[in-house]
Amino acid sequence: MKKNLKGKVLNIENVAKDTVKLQFSTSLKEIYPGQFVSILIPNKTLRRPFSVADFEAHSSENGIITVLFKLKGEGTKYLKSLKKGDSIDYLAPLGNCFTLPEAGKRAPQKALQKALLIGAGIGIAPMLYLKKVLTERDTENFLISGFKDEEEAVKGSDRTVIGGSVLDNIQNLLDEFKPDIIYSCGPKIVLELVCKLAEKNGLRAEVAMEKVMACGIGVCRGCVIKVKDMENGARLVKNASVCADGPVFAGSEVIWE
Repeated sequence: MKKNLKGKVLNIENVAKDTVKLQFSTSLKEIYPGQFVSILIPNKTLRRPFSVADFEAHSSENGIITVLFKLKGEGTKYLKSLKKGDSIDYLAPLGNCFTLPEAGKRAPQKALQKALLIGAGIGIAPMLYLKKVLTERDTENFLISGFKDEEEAVKGSDRTVIGGSVLDNIQNLLDEFKPDIIYSCGPKIVLELVCKLAEKNGLRAEVAMEKVMACGIGVCRGCVIKVKDMENGARLVKNASVCADGPVFAGSEVIWE
């Protein structure tokens, strides 16, 4: 259940070109990979959503949420200006999560033995947390990420692609690693190609969609995408809010436009 919470800045630092890591305290005991937080920016109507890049649960108010963000506008510039000890007003946990082995949510149809993780650009954020949790649950995994240049690369991947597409030669990796599932986050074009590749190889894909969000809780319907209505027939189409119905979707249900 989402909560309106207060936290304190614990650490803020540059981790790559125009990319900042922000860590703040939390009283939450659970956040799953794929979920996000929405942070209040003073004097701005809309909160800013960020995927959780890491989470540690501790006693009382001593848990830690980590987010990564690119410096783009006034909102992220404000966050970059924060100092250790400053207060943060945020909503969390928001959205659904990736399928996890032995998790209380979205139990997998079969045991996951091997998972391929693909992160493009800042889409690496939820992949880092997912990789951590999969490793803790003894699921073999491989994270490949892609960035425009060396200066923008965020550390933490098993393989990093600089320039070109993160999907270049990915078929060779699939043949070599033989995953049971593909998880991905990044720009729409990357996710669409990931899903097509998964279908070609008979694999399940789950994608965390990147979309401009307004309310973050499914009220304004500003982040709607079209998906197949799996309950009433896959040929039917329905609208889904990325913030409330997602951000994680099965690749086979997304209608790519």
